[in-house]
Amino acid sequence: MSFHPEMAYDATFHKSARTLAEPGEPFVYTAEHRARFDEIVTRYPADRKRSAVLPALYLVQHQQGYVTANAMRYVAGLLEMTPADVEDVVSYYTMFYTKPVGRFVLSVCRTLSCALNGAERVTEEICGALGIRPGETDASGTFTLIEVECLGACDRAPVVMVNDGWQERQRPEDVGRLLDDLRTRGEAALTGCVHVIEGGATS
Repeated sequence: MSFHPEMAYDATFHKSARTLAEPGEPFVYTAEHRARFDEIVTRYPADRKRSAVLPALYLVQHQQGYVTANAMRYVAGLLEMTPADVEDVVSYYTMFYTKPVGRFVLSVCRTLSCALNGAERVTEEICGALGIRPGETDASGTFTLIEVECLGACDRAPVVMVNDGWQERQRPEDVGRLLDDLRTRGEAALTGCVHVIEGGATS
């Protein structure tokens, strides 16, 4: 994972809009995503390219919004893995979605530091504003709300991750403005650092 608290890594790429796929559609990387995949694989020994499965799946999700069964089979073929092995990875990590999500996924940390600093009230405010519960997507298809474990920014609690960007020190009274900004400005409204799975020897 590439991360620096002051720098967004290739933010233009990672904040660009996704095109949601239909569950039964065949999957293949776009030329841009395939080029990125090919570059990422070079960071690993030739006999260990399966180690690139996390960034490979991240590219899938970046491209189409979630990871379909066809996409898992596609990645398995590229990395010489079984589809079952890829599915095990997808099912283990909460950052991968296996069903359609909203344009913006709001991930509210509920671990100790964020909980002590009011994360539950932030979640309640989001639920009230959107008319949904954690795990649901609003009627417009714009927002999906999930609760997650530690995001690694305990000193900036409470934290809400919007897609790949951290929104730090969020208070209940900030929720309305955040949602309005996302509706009107899209990804341009996102501030803070960007969480990126790039892969590599020290990843």
